[in-house]
Amino acid sequence: MIKHLRIDNRLIHGQVAVTWMRLINADAIAIVNDAVAKDRIQRMALPLAARDAKVLVFSHEDLKNYVQENPEVTLFVIAKFPTDALQILESGLEVGEVNVGNAAPIAGTKYVMVEKRAIAATKEDAEVYRKIAELRGGKLMTQTVSTYEPQDFLELLRKAGL
Repeated sequence: MIKHLRIDNRLIHGQVAVTWMRLINADAIAIVNDAVAKDRIQRMALPLAARDAKVLVFSHEDLKNYVQENPEVTLFVIAKFPTDALQILESGLEVGEVNVGNAAPIAGTKYVMVEKRAIAATKEDAEVYRKIAELRGGKLMTQTVSTYEPQDFLELLRKAGL
């Protein structure tokens, strides 16, 4: 089961590996992005950033197969992009919480800082976030750091003009 799905294009970093993993208390961290799953160097390096946590790097198809074959395992899934998260949600897998984490600006895109400290989004991203919210009963929260109060991400998109 996917206990927590976080959208974070930085993938594994200190906040995720230590604080979020401890808070979520999942059996493993699963990175889900087809390009990352094909990248031998990232598959080798990502587990090194997670300290003592078990790290799995999956394509979307591999995630679905793993969850179906291991229903007793709880996962903290990190989707690199909102499109990855949407694909996971549309796959029919059971997902507990969904959290928009960090989204560093991507060079060459027309991004807007939605949350001044850590979340950039384009108009295309905003459309995907709204689709995610539709699948989650019309709600989508962001909490970039576990000690911050969760915020209504759709409201932040609106305030940012997206």
